[in-house]
Amino acid sequence: MAIVSMKALLETGVHFGHRTRRWNPKMKPYIFTERNGIHILDLQQTIVMIEDAYNLIRDTVAQGGAVLFVGTKRQAQDTISSEASRGMQPYVNQRWLGGTLTNWQTIRRRIDYLKKLEARRDAGEFAALKKRERLHVEHEIEKLNLRLGGVRNMRDLPDLLFIIDVNHEETAVREANKLGIPIVALVDTNCDPDPIDYLIPSNDDAIRAIKLIAGKMADAALEGLAMRKETMGEDYDERAYETSFDGMEDVDDEILLGESTLAKMRKAAEAFDDEHEDDIALDYFDEDDEE
Repeated sequence: MAIVSMKALLETGVHFGHRTRRWNPKMKPYIFTERNGIHILDLQQTIVMIEDAYNLIRDTVAQGGAVLFVGTKRQAQDTISSEASRGMQPYVNQRWLGGTLTNWQTIRRRIDYLKKLEARRDAGEFAALKKRERLHVEHEIEKLNLRLGGVRNMRDLPDLLFIIDVNHEETAVREANKLGIPIVALVDTNCDPDPIDYLIPSNDDAIRAIKLIAGKMADAALEGLAMRKETMGEDYDERAYETSFDGMEDVDDEILLGESTLAKMRKAAEAFDDEHEDDIALDYFDEDDEE
């Protein structure tokens, strides 16, 4: 039995490509026909490729791997966060930070910093701060959570990426290619399929189409987790990819954050206003990551 039916693909508009004048000729093998100036994708191939992607994600997770779901365009953001979370996989649904893969250790340090701030907040350590200082810290936590919340429990680089719209996520594609991390992706008629290891010819703009296929990939991850649980028995741990934070509370701020970062926080607390708020928060990232 197919992972997804032809009827479901048709009802969600998976077959609709872009206008013919916007096509990428490399997608010709996956195009069935053209109607009213719109390319129509060959859903027979889409069904087969969804099944291949499903099996790959299932087997990757069953072997203990992590699949990073990526979709930062407006139509994909909610679906990516909800389906990746349901499948217990990491995700990026806000702006992709340059170096998320190629400079992972720096990103990992930002995540550790976020967790330390949260731990101190939950312990009540910020209660004695002045209102402005407390607002600054809360804003910093919110900012970091927005950008890094989906990957906060990722122990290391992912074993596989699942991407919505490879044109929109070209930086993620480039970083994965550089590191040799395989990519599963929805590829529309205006995209270049060459950098993608496992493409799924599909409309990458329609919310219902994105939700249908992302949901199937989340199902694959859940099946893989069930297989892993059955194989490992009592040794199975659902938090296997979560980074341990034990002992971080005892690390001195200057060692963890660095003297320059502490100085920035002190300066921000002394002269905090709306005009500089975003600039202060973005200082913690590389200049290339600023919006």
